Amino acid sequence: MTRLPDFRLETYFSRWEFTARHHLTASDVQTMTLGELLALGDDQDRAAFENLSLGYTQTFGDPALREAIAGLYVRADAADVICFAGAEEALYLAMNVLLGAGDHAVVVTPNYQSAETVPLALCEVTGVALDPDRDWALDLDAVKAAIRPNTRVVSVNFPNNPTGKVISTADFAELVRLCDERGIHLFSDEVYRGLERDPARTLPQAADLSERALSLNVTSKSLGLPGLRIGWITCRDREVLSRLERAKHYTTICNSAPSELLARIAVQARATILDRNRALIARNLPLFDAFFAEFADLFEWRAPDGGCVAYPRYLGADGVEEFCTRLVQEAGVLLLPASIYRSELTPTPTDRFRFGVGRADPEEGLAAFAQWLRARR
Repeated sequence: MTRLPDFRLETYFSRWEFTARHHLTASDVQTMTLGELLALGDDQDRAAFENLSLGYTQTFGDPALREAIAGLYVRADAADVICFAGAEEALYLAMNVLLGAGDHAVVVTPNYQSAETVPLALCEVTGVALDPDRDWALDLDAVKAAIRPNTRVVSVNFPNNPTGKVISTADFAELVRLCDERGIHLFSDEVYRGLERDPARTLPQAADLSERALSLNVTSKSLGLPGLRIGWITCRDREVLSRLERAKHYTTICNSAPSELLARIAVQARATILDRNRALIARNLPLFDAFFAEFADLFEWRAPDGGCVAYPRYLGADGVEEFCTRLVQEAGVLLLPASIYRSELTPTPTDRFRFGVGRADPEEGLAAFAQWLRARR
């Protein structure tokens, strides 16, 4: 395994995720029970689950699951899809397949840590930062300037984690064009796609726009089913998919058969699940708006364009790191401070924290948070 640094987010979560009383930094939407998911299938689905053989599965993924996933795209079919044990395995193997010593990658920041650290373990990487002073805008000229003759990958994530930013369709199309005309693979993390506050701002999927692009998705985030551990890459470059399959032989080999069947039910019921999850976020946002309005002297708040995470600014003199530490220790309210999202590639804000808006019934956590803040005044 490539030598990698500690995964700061997971290390932090190992300490607090299941011990803190109020999880206000969750990156996924409220999940459902096994029974609720099975109820979204039909009698044939439920019988298949009850009688499922627990043997090995195909490395590329269950054919029926891949067919269902392909139905989410305009220009892809089942042969353009390969499934993984979550998005993390997919990202790790894709970077190892596409990059090597002597190559170069461009990565947009801030981001999920492995989007940066895995490429950095393999080759030279240049970061391009979203601009917090311009609503986290992406500077396409900066991306273009970062590209070198040996650039093999440009990696992006929209809706973005942690900022919730969604760029314009025109900018995304231009990004695809920049990569295509230079023979670069665009690696597009699309795990929050479908949770845009304004559905008109939903970006096309990169794999639909380019034969070379890789679209990453997963059941964990927009669908709120992280326990299934099923992710996928869609790419119309079959040679890349073949290399990904061979790389997967060294990690999970194949996915869990029960998870693949349940993932197929979820993908087929995607519209229903997304309607439910968007409604949940829409219900929650006024609660968060009211909370941050009460404490406007301490926070700069903006609801995310898409996804279920936001990246507010903390204005307190004690700094966001001490603030988040004391909050979880004294009030049991978990947030992710800016240090979790620091980049080795670009300057990144040091006064932000990640806030989750997709879990059910956040009132209790917000009340504990507010009570703690009032007591400090």
